[in-house]
Amino acid sequence: MVHVRVAEIEAYAKEHKVPIMLPDGIDYLTRYIEAHKCRRILEIGSAIGYSAIKMALVDPKVHVTTIERDLERYQMALANIEACHLEDQITVLYGDAFDVTVPGFYDLIFIDAAKSQYIKFFERFKDQLVIGGTVISDNLEFHGLTHSTEPIASRNLRSLIRKINAYITFLEENEEFDTTFLTIGDGLGVSVKKKG
Repeated sequence: MVHVRVAEIEAYAKEHKVPIMLPDGIDYLTRYIEAHKCRRILEIGSAIGYSAIKMALVDPKVHVTTIERDLERYQMALANIEACHLEDQITVLYGDAFDVTVPGFYDLIFIDAAKSQYIKFFERFKDQLVIGGTVISDNLEFHGLTHSTEPIASRNLRSLIRKINAYITFLEENEEFDTTFLTIGDGLGVSVKKKG
């Protein structure tokens, strides 16, 4: 029954243009959680709860804390999580990620919110990541535009692509983390926190 609900969420997202992870991206994320036994997960950007649900379904021991600032999406996330009977595994916090109080430490932090704020999200939460823990960042290829040599007409889009590329450089140069970039889904950054 849960898988039927998940399929309904996927269909809703497609119909209403709600951005959710691409299938191979979410498959990679859930396999990573399983392989590395990530139990405490923080997600920046719940949207309608899809990825939080998929992560929680990996293992009953997984607990996801997820943050959403859009009231309508927050309410939909709560409804979808309840429909999947995952309220004990997923805590949804309503508000801006820079304002909400997020307690505890995490094995994995998943960033999938405002792309222009990725560096700030990373800096805000990195100290709540355990040593050896991972930050996974989605949309680093942004529909192939971050590496495109074609001119981009929209000034706003050009600015966004510049900020994503600045984040990629930030990860490459970050001495606290080892980052691998993957061309899975819409492009993933997998940043592992070094010891010491």
